[in-house]
Amino acid sequence: MKHVLYIGLCLIVLGCQKQLDVPEIRLLHDNWQFKSSDKTDWLTAQIPGNVFSDLLDNAEIPDPFIGTNEDSVQWVSKTDWEYQTTFQVDSKTLQKRHVELNFGGLDTYASVYLNDSLILKTANAFREFSIDVKPLLKTENTLRILFENTTKHEEAAKAQLNYTLPEGNRIFTRKGQFQYGWDWGPKLNTSGIWRPIKLVTWNTLKIQDAYIKQTVLNDSLAKLNARFNLNTSIGNLDYDLFINDSLIQSGYMSDKDIPQFNFTIKNPKLWWPHNLGNPYLYDIKVVIKKDNTVLDSVSVKKGLRTIKLITEKDSLGESFYFEVNGKPVYAKGANYIPQNSMQNKVTDAHYNNLLNDAVEANMNMLRVWGGGIYENSIFYDLCDSKGILIWQDFMFACAMYPGDAEFLENVKQEAIDNVKRLRNHASIALWCGNNENSEGWHRWGWQDGRSETEKTEIWNHYLKVFDSILPKTVATYSDTDYWETSPKFGRGNPQFEFQGDAHDWWVWHDGYPFEHFEDQVPRFMSEFGFQSFPSYDLINYINKNDSDSLRITSEGIKNHQKHSRGFQLIDEYMARDYLVPNNPEDYVYISQLLQAYGITKGIEAQRRAKPYNMGTLYWQLNDCWPAISWSSIDFFGNWKALHYKAKRSFENVLISSEVKQDSLKIYLINDTFNTFSGTLSTNILNFSGEVIWENSQEIMVKPNSSAIKQRIGLSGFSFNKNKVVIVSKFQKSESLFYLVKPKDLELPAKAIQKEVIKTSDGFTIRLSSKTLQKDVFLFCNESGHFSDNYFDLLPNEEKQIVFKTDAKVLNDLKIKSLNDR
Repeated sequence: MKHVLYIGLCLIVLGCQKQLDVPEIRLLHDNWQFKSSDKTDWLTAQIPGNVFSDLLDNAEIPDPFIGTNEDSVQWVSKTDWEYQTTFQVDSKTLQKRHVELNFGGLDTYASVYLNDSLILKTANAFREFSIDVKPLLKTENTLRILFENTTKHEEAAKAQLNYTLPEGNRIFTRKGQFQYGWDWGPKLNTSGIWRPIKLVTWNTLKIQDAYIKQTVLNDSLAKLNARFNLNTSIGNLDYDLFINDSLIQSGYMSDKDIPQFNFTIKNPKLWWPHNLGNPYLYDIKVVIKKDNTVLDSVSVKKGLRTIKLITEKDSLGESFYFEVNGKPVYAKGANYIPQNSMQNKVTDAHYNNLLNDAVEANMNMLRVWGGGIYENSIFYDLCDSKGILIWQDFMFACAMYPGDAEFLENVKQEAIDNVKRLRNHASIALWCGNNENSEGWHRWGWQDGRSETEKTEIWNHYLKVFDSILPKTVATYSDTDYWETSPKFGRGNPQFEFQGDAHDWWVWHDGYPFEHFEDQVPRFMSEFGFQSFPSYDLINYINKNDSDSLRITSEGIKNHQKHSRGFQLIDEYMARDYLVPNNPEDYVYISQLLQAYGITKGIEAQRRAKPYNMGTLYWQLNDCWPAISWSSIDFFGNWKALHYKAKRSFENVLISSEVKQDSLKIYLINDTFNTFSGTLSTNILNFSGEVIWENSQEIMVKPNSSAIKQRIGLSGFSFNKNKVVIVSKFQKSESLFYLVKPKDLELPAKAIQKEVIKTSDGFTIRLSSKTLQKDVFLFCNESGHFSDNYFDLLPNEEKQIVFKTDAKVLNDLKIKSLNDR
């Protein structure tokens, strides 16, 4: 939702309008300077921004993303910082009846002075503040903001308690919790002006907020209600309603109570997740007038849909799935974290590229994790247009929080601000109170050594936030469902598998084998993951100051592994399933295969269990800095093996196999609402392409289903399981399945033939081999994107790959496969 200066539309569509008296918005982003509060020298600053990026731009600190530089910049977070600018205002602006300064986001403990008058004190980076400054505004103005470091405020709040809350001082400050360090991210606790500052002026009316509420939706009719928060008191108002640039309705409404009016759309086009239909958006514009003068307007991209979280008791426990437009939808995707520890460096192009990557990998849902930020509006705009459902956490993660009146009021206003800001977005499927707070309280030892009085007080404070303030706010200001905590039960609770959503960290944290994912499938998997190394160029970047840029044991690499047992766990799991290489280049390659092998094993087991299981969201999609982490896309935007293989495992129609009691079961999973009929063919091949066994049969695949379509008893075969691949095909779907672990495959060492052809936007690469090639990996020094990678190449078949790049030549294309060992 955004306000528009309605001059253009008025001239084009509303030629009859005689006057405009609309609000004017001016960004105050120029001429900013900053300094530490104990110094006198000012440095140039970028707004929006933060103190780390500003110091980096002024060469005052080394790049904290390289090597061990993170350690040398910790003083920044312990310092108070001042920002200031001067700006001029013309006489016309000064004569406006209303003048506001709007602060989109101040991080975090800020005192704001206009012409030396204190106009605002803030203590929440997630809130927006508007201040009437007309009495203070002059022709020449100075705006100064003092940011105090978080420690002094946190220590003061901590001193008010007679006990210690988990987990550290971050719980007292309402800002991105990940900035205090996480097991995938650095400790870069920023401060600064991280969202826009606007000077907003108007005479008669300003639309503070607009909500297009859908009240009825069926195939023939949509009924909607447009309601507004208007900063005015001038009596009845006229309005014009435009849908897709056509004038649909005109009328009047009162400015008393809640100004509103109703309207309808006949034969509405529905908004769908992209894998199930068209994410259609109506362009709804409202022009508000008085006596034929346009006073303000608002534009909303509105998707018409119903989304419900269905939690119903059944014979096995309780369901957990999303119903969109009355149909159960299987959720496929990942957990999303902030894209950069310095948020101002995230551009609209970054948002667009990452969300395109999600769509290309057949994801239809992302979970915005609760230790990050409520994302910029562009993120949700793009999710609306691309058809990606959003599970939106409130920003609380892995901790218990205070419950004093001031903190609770701060949280309430934060929730109101963000629910109202996001409620028009079709992509918002769920608001969730927190990430793992309840699990931590009940399972992580946080209650140990506490008195019953103390435990009762802490839990009551939890309930005030997550069982009262947040659900009431969501219910009052939106029509979206609310879920108290993710997961519903920790993995130590036997109900973990049968009710609610689940986080499965037995794999990784507890060292369980990947096969565990097949043995324990929950109703909805909202978190599970495994680490890998990033791309070669990202490792080179981390090691920029190291003589051996691919050394994965460097101090810089160690600093970018934030899990205390990360390297050890990768080693242990790799030895179970793969041959462990001795050289860094191969180790990085195998680490990515290992991650993809484990996570796709989980994805497919969960999808096979449909409709018992109705969602799989792995941890995590992306990174906030260069890291050895759980991401499937590294910090430079390179797809790891997991992203390529998840794309295949997330296909709408999937062939997926498993072996139980020496019987091969071949499933067809269909996430669409269509029925498919055709031939399912299954061949057992040796690695030279010789057919050992073959079968084909006509099958029908029901809509929105998972079913076994073929069973093959393996006990009657005499072939060497280490030397065969099972190839199943149905229509455009294909599956390659192996009967042993990758390390046990007896893969022949044969060359891959390649042909590289220049195209207008890159290169076409044709590959073939006389033997099966397992997990073929293409890489080069040129920047670009391979249409497929980490794939299996069947013997005597050609595979064509597109490499999109701006490079004119491709002289250094290299190819790896597991056959090379």
